[in-house]
Amino acid sequence: MKINFRKIGNYIAFVIWIVISTSCISTKQITIEIPHQSKNELPKNIQSLTLVNRTVDGSFTNLNSDSLQNIFYKQNFNYDTIINDIQASDTTIKALGELLFESGRYDFVIPQDRFLEFENNAFFTDEMPWKKVSELCETYNTDAVLSLDHFKTRVSTSYERESFYDSLSDGFAWASSAQMKIYYEALFRVYDPILEKVILREFIRDTVIWEDADRSANALFSHFTPVKTALLEVGIATSLDFADKISTAWNEEQRKYFPSGDSKLKQAAQFVSIGNWETAMVLWNEIATKRKSKLIKSKAEFNLALAYELQGNMDEAIFWGLKSYETMYRTVTYNYLEILKKRKNELKNQL
Repeated sequence: MKINFRKIGNYIAFVIWIVISTSCISTKQITIEIPHQSKNELPKNIQSLTLVNRTVDGSFTNLNSDSLQNIFYKQNFNYDTIINDIQASDTTIKALGELLFESGRYDFVIPQDRFLEFENNAFFTDEMPWKKVSELCETYNTDAVLSLDHFKTRVSTSYERESFYDSLSDGFAWASSAQMKIYYEALFRVYDPILEKVILREFIRDTVIWEDADRSANALFSHFTPVKTALLEVGIATSLDFADKISTAWNEEQRKYFPSGDSKLKQAAQFVSIGNWETAMVLWNEIATKRKSKLIKSKAEFNLALAYELQGNMDEAIFWGLKSYETMYRTVTYNYLEILKKRKNELKNQL
């Protein structure tokens, strides 16, 4: 049997070139943030919110930190009581506004006169009159009113002094330990003035716990969280709970792009490093439309796909991803197209 060694040699050389050109690809990894719509996100026509507080009545106080702490010290830090704190309730509203704005989904206004009068039924604050809702939206030019309509906190503290075996001194020693639990509940309502309808009611209930220990009571309470501070932290925790339910969440994901291959790709990579994606896209588009080298052309097309994904344009991203795939096959391109198709389906399901 006659074997054509030249033909086999050429075939092996071709395979080696394919492996080198597809597997030894110099890419750079970047971290991007992908928005994910929450299940309870408000309708698209609700873009701005007036935030108000309808919880503060005669049962609320605003003691300073030392005064509040002394109440618990007089009970040897073994105390269980309801504390309705004005500042904690207000912190909930202020923190919520910032969280909603940072999500990129909502604008907000918190009026100076944000503590509104209200009437109670057996359990919760009555719904806001629609005349008042319209008045607030017109005054502050917002689409809806988000009101904190219920906010209650119960503080439970405990203190113990116990002996323990200290291996360093080979003897028994004393330790002071403290625990503080704050049980909180809140009710948020979102009022739509056009529909004259409460489009969202969200009741939140949870517990935050602080625990610590030290050699003595003085040492322990020098760093143990004060009650007033804990109440403010509960206000922030409440706002985080609610913001997570209606805000767009941003999750970090990894992406790759081609930073080198010719001078323009390197130049574009410099613009990417400073966040100037628009100029980088101009350079990549020039390469994709004018360069004849499939190796370089396909890299620019791949990078354009990434740039369009960052703009939220999935159709264009897939278009350029397919062009790159057709120009030159790479595993990284195939995998990226799968990611883009998945993202497009996710966005479609959110509509």
